[in-house]
Amino acid sequence: MFRHMMNGKIHRATVTEANLNYVGSITIDEDLLDAVGMAANEKVQIVNNNNGARLETYIIPGERGGGVVCLNGAAARLVQKGDIVIIISYCLVPEEKVQSHQPKVAIMGECNKIIEMINAEPALTIM
Repeated sequence: MFRHMMNGKIHRATVTEANLNYVGSITIDEDLLDAVGMAANEKVQIVNNNNGARLETYIIPGERGGGVVCLNGAAARLVQKGDIVIIISYCLVPEEKVQSHQPKVAIMGECNKIIEMINAEPALTIM
């Protein structure tokens, strides 16, 4: 048996752009992708802390170091520049490795800079 487990998470990123006229997807700074083990074209879930919207799309790598988090295409209808989002990737983990699986979670600060990396959600997740 396999379980769907969180694999990577970018927690509380600030949307830098919402581009309705692009083909679709989410553009994310490649440095952030590397930090949490996400990849180009990978399916991700986006949770908008400002309005509660949840959506799924795929990743387009953005310029390194710029902090870009841009929702493109139809997804741009669900976010606005300045919204705070959580970006989550998942993986299938065999049952025998579930207990040892450790996701990579990047806690974001200003300008979408990583302020902390963690491998598990704290018991009290107020941040």
